[in-house]
Amino acid sequence: MSTSLQPVYALAPGANLEAYVHAVNGIPLLSVEQERELAERLYYQQDLEAARQMVLAHLRFVVHIAKSYAGYGLAQADLIQEGNVGLMKAVKRFNPEMGVRLVSFAVHWIKAEIHEFILRNWRIVKVATTKAQRKLFFNLRGQKKKLAWLNNEEVNAVAQSLGVEAREVREMESRLYGQDMAFDPGCDEDDDTAFQAPAHYLEDHRYDPARQLEEADWSDSASGHLHEALDKLDERSRDILYQRWLAEEKATLHDLAAKYQVSAERIRQLEKNAMNKLKGSIQA
Repeated sequence: MSTSLQPVYALAPGANLEAYVHAVNGIPLLSVEQERELAERLYYQQDLEAARQMVLAHLRFVVHIAKSYAGYGLAQADLIQEGNVGLMKAVKRFNPEMGVRLVSFAVHWIKAEIHEFILRNWRIVKVATTKAQRKLFFNLRGQKKKLAWLNNEEVNAVAQSLGVEAREVREMESRLYGQDMAFDPGCDEDDDTAFQAPAHYLEDHRYDPARQLEEADWSDSASGHLHEALDKLDERSRDILYQRWLAEEKATLHDLAAKYQVSAERIRQLEKNAMNKLKGSIQA
């Protein structure tokens, strides 16, 4: 098959992206019969050459998907590279008995890898961490191609369709259009713009004498209250707290139960009561 003659480096788009796209578009597509034969060789015989041919024949599809993510300000070659990783994962998991073409099965894996790459690199601060936030992020990006800021009706419609709160849509919209800003001004910035850098208006209070004195007073006060509260406990309760929380080698409930010849549940109750008394004394 002609795809077997393609070089391995075709999997990696380099500096000459145009040459890469031209190369992958020249790789013949697989017929249904050819794809089935290769998929069976890989699935049943772990034939890596069959896997390579399947990947090569679908590289043009990755390029097509990657182009739809051109609006994120990331290098097209990087998007294609990540999409190729998704394609290879799909080929590895493809079962020829499912009755679908590889291209239909692979689209999820290709987009998933591209999505992960965009979310890792689009902003210094992550804009989406949960599955719902990621779905919201990419849905809003799609709508922003034809909409300005969403009005209340559009916000409610998006929230209802994605099963999230309206405030989450507003929050994601603000993240979407927020800009990363360096803490210190750049060396090429003039005096008229350098003052806008956060370094000029965000104060560092860690070494403020007043704050340091306040924190020291609070620490001394808390420590004093703690010792007073401990002194009010009976000897057994103090020992249980010490063994459970302060000792270098923490004792288990069963260790203390054996020491005081009571049940482990009784030790747990004594520990809980002692902790409650400490909290009450400190907060008083």
